[in-house]
Amino acid sequence: MNSIDMKDYKQDAKGNLVPIANIREIDLLRDELVQEIVGKAETTAADLKAFKARSLDDIAAFVQLSADRYDVQLGGKKGNVTLHSFDGLFRVQLAMQDSLVFDEGLAAAKALVDECINEWTQGSRSELKTLINAAFQVDKEGNLSTARVLGLRRLSIDDAKWRRAMDALSDSLQVHTSKAFVRVYRRDKDGEYQLINLDVAKV
Repeated sequence: MNSIDMKDYKQDAKGNLVPIANIREIDLLRDELVQEIVGKAETTAADLKAFKARSLDDIAAFVQLSADRYDVQLGGKKGNVTLHSFDGLFRVQLAMQDSLVFDEGLAAAKALVDECINEWTQGSRSELKTLINAAFQVDKEGNLSTARVLGLRRLSIDDAKWRRAMDALSDSLQVHTSKAFVRVYRRDKDGEYQLINLDVAKV
């Protein structure tokens, strides 16, 4: 039996081998375009990944150099660093972003919040009950919105049990992961620093 020459076939979305001679020209051109764009995107993504890694290493080395030579610490809160070019035209920032999660202490906080709601909704605070219950709703993956839950702490409620609930809420918050971001800015003619966007969707 003769072996199949794969150069004469293309695999379709269902995994079937289709003879190229039987594929419409427009479909072949579309496939060629997509493959070309994907190839460039993968190369660009690899370049961006390498750029980020080199930038993080270079910034860390400079911070250490500054600390060693001049006894100055450039690192800010949580390791954030801001560097400027000599002429002030450019700014480079290393920003650390924490991913926050709640531990088992959230259950205690929710129980206290529920007690507050049950007491208050006997009066005229039904809108507050709706607001608070919405804060504890989960998404399709079963995850809470950290921002919505933490937003409860901004409510100005002078109640001892509520304050205990907010303390329990704060205590249950844990840093899950910290992610480093490198942001590069150029100062415009008005003196404002504008982000040099490395996000393809926002360029």
